[in-house]
Amino acid sequence: MLNMNEPDLNLLIALDVLLAEGSVAGAARRLGLSASAMSRTLSRLRNTTGDPLLVRAGRNMVLTPYAEEIRPRTQNAVFEARAILRPAKAALNLATLERRFTLRTNAGFIEIFGAALIAAVATVAPFVQLRFMPKPEKTAKYLREGQIDFEVGVLGEMGPEIRITALYRDKFVGVVRKDHPLEQESEITPARYAALGHVVVSRHDRGIGPVDMLLAELNLERKIAALVPGFPAALAVAQASDLVALVPATFLLNQPGLYGNSGEARLHVFELPVKTNEITVSLMWHPRSEADPAHRWLRQLVLQVCREKVPG
Repeated sequence: MLNMNEPDLNLLIALDVLLAEGSVAGAARRLGLSASAMSRTLSRLRNTTGDPLLVRAGRNMVLTPYAEEIRPRTQNAVFEARAILRPAKAALNLATLERRFTLRTNAGFIEIFGAALIAAVATVAPFVQLRFMPKPEKTAKYLREGQIDFEVGVLGEMGPEIRITALYRDKFVGVVRKDHPLEQESEITPARYAALGHVVVSRHDRGIGPVDMLLAELNLERKIAALVPGFPAALAVAQASDLVALVPATFLLNQPGLYGNSGEARLHVFELPVKTNEITVSLMWHPRSEADPAHRWLRQLVLQVCREKVPG
């Protein structure tokens, strides 16, 4: 017989979202509720737990110490509850699987691999949807909170529990317009490279990277003429000027503007005069998804698509 004093377990999902968002308005948006309905839910949670959970701090809300303490347990409890309620012995049928997977990645990954990955998914799992989410910074927050299925990028401070597999290796190359004076030079020295005007990709107004550090060891400094927010913009500027762009080599794999209608190159690509480290681009996920058959299938498919386009 049901004990009427048992807590309403439906509140657990609302609690998980509230603790993840840290705001009533944000939680309301994620749950598709009005702000007033979310406020009433918060009141019920406060009565149930005996803790305020969210308190005012200036113009924002912050989690109480108790809320911070139960946050990871709440995330895991919600995930486990959903896993328990899935069919236990149902075999994975990709032809009928209806599911949305969210991948947090930068625009470059989508431009290079997005179309091939979407086509590969549609071929065997026509009812699966891929959602690509922007990635303005490195953080494990979205994986830990279950807001995304995958993170794609260069490994940062993601935490020891995050699972990871390398997708491909990349390196930076220099790019100038066709018929640029550099195109005729068989050897480009660090001094020659640094003296040219540069268009630099910078999302945080820094404009300084590994190449600059290596040049600094030679008492050289790049002449940075422009900062742009992305690699497509850098290529467009380089193609229409005498400036030098610095881009990942894989970014050139799927650039329609790289060649003209007759197949002639519109840009000249060259090796950098300083030795930079290779970049390893990885696929990351939370261990709670490790045994999920559908998740495991998509992990393998992402790896396959990336290695077909970037062999070795």
